[in-house]
Amino acid sequence: MLKKRLEGRNIILASGSPRRHQFLEELDVPYEIRLKSIEEVYPTHLKAGEISDYLAELKAKPFNGTLEPKDILITSDTVVWHNGASLAKAADETEAFEMLQTLSGDWHEVITSVCFTTAQGSVTVHATTKVKFKKLTDDEINFYIENYSPYDKAGAYGIQEWLGHIGIEELQGSYTNVMGLPTHLVYETLTNMVS
Repeated sequence: MLKKRLEGRNIILASGSPRRHQFLEELDVPYEIRLKSIEEVYPTHLKAGEISDYLAELKAKPFNGTLEPKDILITSDTVVWHNGASLAKAADETEAFEMLQTLSGDWHEVITSVCFTTAQGSVTVHATTKVKFKKLTDDEINFYIENYSPYDKAGAYGIQEWLGHIGIEELQGSYTNVMGLPTHLVYETLTNMVS
């Protein structure tokens, strides 16, 4: 349905995330991947969704002046927000363990922002999902860190992996948002842009 509306438009996804690639394919949105590296630094006064909005927009900046009239560039960023602080990607095993221990037995927010940029301008949207972990044991945390890939994910976990299956008690909001792309918002925003 959306694919037909997007005829004549060129969707560019500026993300190396296999999960985001998979979601666009499942939405039946044809796209190409273009990657440009940026330093993901944001002003320290920003909070929660302000951080992910800022970084999603920052990721679009290297494309300034390169977009054709038919292009729609999609950039995004995910933030895990807990107790007034952003939990970024863990640098090592110790950091990953500390992050997961902090999230254990408590609620946190996962916010994913998506910036849609054309040659004419841009629009940024974001979704927030509340997630509650059960009380995780040290053995469970260590097993996850040793057997999965916590280092490329905000908050040091993937909801679609083992820890998500055994550890998440409650979820309020979009599941795909926690995986890194609020697909309902992507569908809605693209539909509005081409209708």
